[in-house]
Amino acid sequence: MLHVKMMKPFYTKKEDHLVKFVFAYQYLSIMKDDELFHFIPVEGKEIVVNTNTFQVENLSEVFVFQKGNRFIRLPLYQLLLVSDIHMHLQSILQGESAGIAEIPDQARTEAMEAIEFLEHENFERMIDYALESRDEGMFQKLMALQQLNGGLPSEA
Repeated sequence: MLHVKMMKPFYTKKEDHLVKFVFAYQYLSIMKDDELFHFIPVEGKEIVVNTNTFQVENLSEVFVFQKGNRFIRLPLYQLLLVSDIHMHLQSILQGESAGIAEIPDQARTEAMEAIEFLEHENFERMIDYALESRDEGMFQKLMALQQLNGGLPSEA
């Protein structure tokens, strides 16, 4: 069995539901029989993962590893079968998805301001509806909530 010693994408490219991990010279290395082989980008150089299914899309891509004057050529599907590369891919994908899920503070603040604005507008519409339908009880209740909570009901 081959063991991945190091796996670090040179860069990552996102296109719709695909994530492409592009590898450069010596950004990927494997151990075979206690010998270290370094990746060289002479044929294939990227791994494409579908983020919907978490399946590798380009299984026929051929990766070449070198140690001195010896080379190992492996199609990606075979590399996935005979090595622990899937574990390294999984940890890289988790890192990528953590970066995607992070919401900047400015966006969070703007979203909260938009929500507060919409809640206030909705409350005003509820008052208008109570007036239009001549529902004095609902109007009195809304006015009391407005005075208590500064314009917005705490439970509505």
